[in-house]
Amino acid sequence: MASTAFAAAKFLPAHLDSSPRTAPHRTAPTANFCFSPLPASSSSSSASLLRLLSPYPSGPGGRLPPPPPPRSYGGGGSGDAADSGGDARKGGILGLFLAGWAARVAADPQFPFKVLMEELVGVTACVLGDMASRPNFGLNELDFVFSTLVVGSILNFVLMYLLAPTAGVAAAASSVASALPSHMFEPGAYSLGSRVATLLSKGATFAAVGFAAGLAGTAISNGLIAMRKRMDPAFETPNKPPPTLLNAATWALHMGVSSNLRYQSLNGIEYLLGKVAPAPIFKVSVVALRCMNNVLGGMSFVLLARLTGSQRSDKPVVSTVAEEKERLIAVGNAAADAISEGRDGDGK
Repeated sequence: MASTAFAAAKFLPAHLDSSPRTAPHRTAPTANFCFSPLPASSSSSSASLLRLLSPYPSGPGGRLPPPPPPRSYGGGGSGDAADSGGDARKGGILGLFLAGWAARVAADPQFPFKVLMEELVGVTACVLGDMASRPNFGLNELDFVFSTLVVGSILNFVLMYLLAPTAGVAAAASSVASALPSHMFEPGAYSLGSRVATLLSKGATFAAVGFAAGLAGTAISNGLIAMRKRMDPAFETPNKPPPTLLNAATWALHMGVSSNLRYQSLNGIEYLLGKVAPAPIFKVSVVALRCMNNVLGGMSFVLLARLTGSQRSDKPVVSTVAEEKERLIAVGNAAADAISEGRDGDGK
């Protein structure tokens, strides 16, 4: 409703405002004015006569007073959802977020659907890649997997929110886009320096968001595990909780290097596919590529977390396939011997 009111206020002429406080006075019919000639010497009497016959008193120099200022809509807003800073400031952080969300939806009506798909498909693929890189498919490190789930959900949402275009800054975005491409392989007359600057700027943005999301996500996951321990004193985590700062720094490094490089490469591959592949094949390829990208991202984070020491399992690594096969054979032989001994005992 607020955006509808803003849009209506933007195109509503001031004279259609029916408010008695701000509506301009309607002029009386011209027949009420007297245009009969008066002697030049009777300036004072003519001024008095005009004041009596005029619908309202005249101002200095015989001019009518200026009309009142136009009525303000939406608490000082200019009619654009992105410019309603007064209302956003009154609502605090939540007001700023809602105003930014409305501006992004105005620029791209499919933005909520894209966020939902990124959270459902992207986070799921990332968690699957994370679990596939851990021993026993992550069943021995479910606390680390849960931390990845929380941080990944925050990361995907924040990145989509920051990188999405907004209706209120379209002009500013176009001027910035003329200097730097949105990704390294964007077509256009961009110099090598501009493309390198894009790589570095995106890397810095990804790293900053990764560090902030790593702090928030690690604190949330560790807090939930601590709450579970208070509710169930017998509950024990399979591993030590990851250090908050070290885990956040690991996420920052992962996002600034791995995610940034994959993001740039993925956009370049999609650009090439768009030129040679038909539309249906292109869409299916994009979905498959992005799922593979998220799986690879989950796997690369596990490797980096092992290297930095932010996530270390306290349990020994599961034995290799050959050792597990030998153990199963030994168990089977022992069971067969026990059965044979039982039969011999029955025969006696």
